[in-house]
Amino acid sequence: MWCPLRLLLLALLLASACGTLSPRGRRDDGGGKFESAEPRWGRLKSGNASRPLPPAAFHEENTVTNEWIADEEEEEDYLDLDRILGEDDDYSDIVDAAPPTRPGAGTSSVLPLFPGKSRVQRLNLLNAQFAFDLYRALAAQAGAADNVFLAPVGVSAAMAMLCLGLAGDTHRQVHTALRFAEFVNASATYELGTVHNLFRKLTHRLFRRDFGYTLRSVSSLYVQKQLPVLDDFKAKVREYYFAEVRAADFSDPAFLAHTNQHVARVTKGLIRDALQDVDPATQMLLLNCLYFKGSWVNKFPVEMTHNHNFRLNEREVVKVPMMQTKGAFLAASDQELDCAVLRLEYVGGISMLVVVPHKLSGMKVLESQLTPQVVERWQRSMTNRTREVLLPKFKLEKDYSLVQALRALGVTALFDKNSNTTGITDQRIVIDLFKHRGTITVNEEGTQAAAVTAVGFMPLSTQVRFSVDRPFLFLVYEHRTSCLLFLGRVANPTRS
Repeated sequence: MWCPLRLLLLALLLASACGTLSPRGRRDDGGGKFESAEPRWGRLKSGNASRPLPPAAFHEENTVTNEWIADEEEEEDYLDLDRILGEDDDYSDIVDAAPPTRPGAGTSSVLPLFPGKSRVQRLNLLNAQFAFDLYRALAAQAGAADNVFLAPVGVSAAMAMLCLGLAGDTHRQVHTALRFAEFVNASATYELGTVHNLFRKLTHRLFRRDFGYTLRSVSSLYVQKQLPVLDDFKAKVREYYFAEVRAADFSDPAFLAHTNQHVARVTKGLIRDALQDVDPATQMLLLNCLYFKGSWVNKFPVEMTHNHNFRLNEREVVKVPMMQTKGAFLAASDQELDCAVLRLEYVGGISMLVVVPHKLSGMKVLESQLTPQVVERWQRSMTNRTREVLLPKFKLEKDYSLVQALRALGVTALFDKNSNTTGITDQRIVIDLFKHRGTITVNEEGTQAAAVTAVGFMPLSTQVRFSVDRPFLFLVYEHRTSCLLFLGRVANPTRS
């Protein structure tokens, strides 16, 4: 009888929005099954040609590193995309006419959305579908009156990084849940290594200087000193996810203190004591931090914030601090899902979609129908006109164990004593915890409203009021990559 080593996988995704392989695969029967062959890790394919990947050393100089920097050096914490990638993604990939979709997915394929989009954007369509699946699983665990918040791109990246060391059914289940199998099946030019290449490029795209916002991501993989980790896994983690595999002693209190200090520093003090307790028997800990701070294009002046009614349900009403502004905003009305959608722009090409059901009882249906196709329909149908916007201030802090939610998505082998992690270590390990923590704050401070108080007054006859006075969803997108950064539900702005 073997005694399984205990592995703690902690994906700690920390966000603040102040309003921050596997081997080459090839299809066999078209049903999402694939077999392994030796990977080609060193080149990024573009059509029938290939070009060298930027060397991993670029990470040390140009992108977010694993060493926290001084506050006054923050503007240097972003990479120069033009220096690293001089050409855009290939838009001309042939997408198979009738590629298979995931059996039992219950939703239509996103593949018809692929034409005209880059490879990174295509991958992010599948990332978004996984995000909506995960959101629904978490919302099912929570009550209808509870707030929900997650940073799905961080979860996808953390699991994709873990996939570099998975094999067999364990690898297949994770890739299917993440929708990576669908991506690979979309075109004969795609393979499993393409997924990791594109996550590498996504990092380059998101974390760049001079975009007008702060977006930082840092990943580290801490391994118990006695656990031998394969050099090939270390190299791939560094190459594709800019993460370092570091030796650690989880029984040493100094480890917790040092890690918590790093987390507090990268989140500007928003998250303190992130790791309060780590079992000394832990063998591995994956730490992924995501931080965002953006400024609204149309500011919310502090002096216009006032107490306003917010309807929790048909019977309950609470008073909340309601921000208010006037300006030109994109919005749409979805008659099919009976909701209104508002797009609030941040400086630098990031925006928040605020989705408000017309009926208080409409949230459940809206959540069940949330797909990338629906979001794209909203974006295409939006009109721009002068609007008066009322949006409640809110702060969400959520701490989840994702094991149950991932099991609901079909990821069971990963948390089984027979999980296949032979690409990480020769020793048998068990993953018994996958933790996700996030925080988001939407208020005037992040919008720099105190510096811009002149809003301008428009005659009432030209204004359309968009009042967010009931439970709503919000989705934060980076538009150049079509990356869904954050996703949540605000059922009660007075609670976190």
